[in-house]
Amino acid sequence: MSAVRTVLGDLAPTDLGICDAHDHLFLTSPQLPGQELDSTDLAAQELAAFHGAGGESVIQWTPHGMGRHASELPGLSRATGVHIVAATGLHQAPNYAPELLTRLRAEGLARVFVRELTEGIGGTSVRAGMIKVAGGFHGLDAHARWTMESAAEAHRATGAPIAVHLELGTGALDVLDLLCGELGVPSGKVILGHLNRSPDLTAHREAAQAGSYLAFDGPSRSHHATDWRMPEAVQALAEAGFAGRLLLGGDTTTAGARAVNGGPGMPYLLRRVRPRLELAVGKAVVEQMLTVNPGQAFAVEWE
Repeated sequence: MSAVRTVLGDLAPTDLGICDAHDHLFLTSPQLPGQELDSTDLAAQELAAFHGAGGESVIQWTPHGMGRHASELPGLSRATGVHIVAATGLHQAPNYAPELLTRLRAEGLARVFVRELTEGIGGTSVRAGMIKVAGGFHGLDAHARWTMESAAEAHRATGAPIAVHLELGTGALDVLDLLCGELGVPSGKVILGHLNRSPDLTAHREAAQAGSYLAFDGPSRSHHATDWRMPEAVQALAEAGFAGRLLLGGDTTTAGARAVNGGPGMPYLLRRVRPRLELAVGKAVVEQMLTVNPGQAFAVEWE
């Protein structure tokens, strides 16, 4: 049966409802000192605010070793009524201590991914529903190739979709060349994140033509011009016939960005981004981006 694997079990793709296709309830990294998302109470408040704005599901892209708090996710889902999908995977190398990466190499990274997809995360029974990896700035270093090769192996074993952090929105075609070209992952199982951060309409169209999903997530913290160019990029893709490949997310990665701390947070996606996009492409396309497309992008034929 085709289903989206949430932290409370498998869900029909059509039952996700209004979905934030890329966000974080928990996230810690040495790259973001003092901005950790590590409070269960604040995560609950943020999730409740998202639900209050009409949100019904969240795909948490936080990967292995970055403070996922997997054991807390089922309770948060039950308490707020919001479906949550957890991730396995690995981010860029600077997010980790070298000894952790050494251990993962010895253990076998693909084996770790498969275990978290099929058995549970960190000794819990909470299973991941997707794999998150990361590219580099306009290219792929050895770490990115290792993680993507491992993700491809885990995908072949489980069918799980692979979501990719594109550094500042760049390198989409290099990622597809590796994952889909060299490694044989079906393009429809690849979600490319942060396309709004590099409004290269030609690259966007080529990625959509290849068959991957394109996630527009933000708002940006440092490249503000990309926010007002994002509707233009979405409109160009929709008019070219690719409305069915587009996703929307909030990508809240710092404590200061949370709505409960005065930032835009998860509700911003529905409070501000949705109406702005509706002006560009109409309500029907935006509704498709928030409901139908996420169910298709994150669905898997789980055993």
